[in-house]
Amino acid sequence: MPFQDNFIDGDPWRIFRIMSEFVEGFETMSRVGPGVSIFGSARTPKHSVYYRKARKLGSMLSEKGFTIITGGGNGIMEAANRGAFDMRGTSVGLNIDLPMEQVANPYANIQLNFRYFFARLMMFMKYSISFVCFPGGFGTLHEFYNAMTLIQTGKAERFPVVLIGRSFWRGQIEWIHSVMLHRGAEKIDRADLALFTVTDSLKEAVEIIQSAHEEHKARHASDQTDDLLQYTGEGTWTGQPPLHARRPRNPQKTPYKKSN
Repeated sequence: MPFQDNFIDGDPWRIFRIMSEFVEGFETMSRVGPGVSIFGSARTPKHSVYYRKARKLGSMLSEKGFTIITGGGNGIMEAANRGAFDMRGTSVGLNIDLPMEQVANPYANIQLNFRYFFARLMMFMKYSISFVCFPGGFGTLHEFYNAMTLIQTGKAERFPVVLIGRSFWRGQIEWIHSVMLHRGAEKIDRADLALFTVTDSLKEAVEIIQSAHEEHKARHASDQTDDLLQYTGEGTWTGQPPLHARRPRNPQKTPYKKSN
């Protein structure tokens, strides 16, 4: 194979394609307001209660001035974008090229197409002040556990992660609690179970997101965080300061917040 053809098809050329996705993503997303990423299954039908809830949540958050960010596909993603569209708000769809040719929904007034999942994932993390996960499949679980990993390790500043649908998430949370936390050596700390909230209430979700955003603005305005954490070049955090050797745990901390 000629060198030129090999270069275009090989890893060196792939670097430029990756760079182009980051450059276009950063340039576009840096212009949107505080974003809330909403995840969930593309297979969710329009008559589903979760489709209706996602659309309603998109409207509620858009009314509060938040940008709605989704994966740009159908189902929950379409519903959330549609809710923002209903309110004439900013609605972003980060579409991914898939073998089954995922079609971008028509309700995102800002659309970006990605070939690489990791470049797309960076846009969700860098430009979101909260994640909301509706019932979904492996992709939704990926977003949820990725957020947990980055927050737990200090690579991302703590931000609200809200799981909508108690009946759907119950088994997952019970497994985390009974298997990851118990059954011998702990794989996580009990306090890690407070990194997310499970609820059926859209009102509670909006209150959590809005409250955290106000606290975030106040904290950074006073430069309290910058003394402890520093940004890396890619916009994540370098990590929290070392913990004190005898820092006590709080075994009474609630595993996850319950709504009334």
